[in-house]
Amino acid sequence: MMIRLIPKVFFDRMEEGLDLFVDGLGFTVLHHDGDLAVVGRDGAKAYVVASAEYAAKDRPEISIETDTIEEIHREVSAKRPDLLHPNLPRVTQRPWGALEFALLDKTGVCVVFRQWPE
Repeated sequence: MMIRLIPKVFFDRMEEGLDLFVDGLGFTVLHHDGDLAVVGRDGAKAYVVASAEYAAKDRPEISIETDTIEEIHREVSAKRPDLLHPNLPRVTQRPWGALEFALLDKTGVCVVFRQWPE
């Protein structure tokens, strides 16, 4: 049984990754050892890795499915409106039926929050 997929996201500097995940999204640092931090919130996890070489090669789009999209949007909008993606800053019903909004950090990492209809 597969339980969860945990992305590894590369940043030039650790502070950039922690700014997005901890300061922006309210994740908690579960482990921090030099160039690697494991962050988590509500069962979601990510590995934040400081590596200028790999950060230059890949700016990922990460999707997080939720059942409380309006609540998360209110939280992020109040705390860090600078992270709201200019192309999808509000909770919007997409043509495929999901409700979505997105974040875009200053390094180009995109996080899409998605809630599927029940």
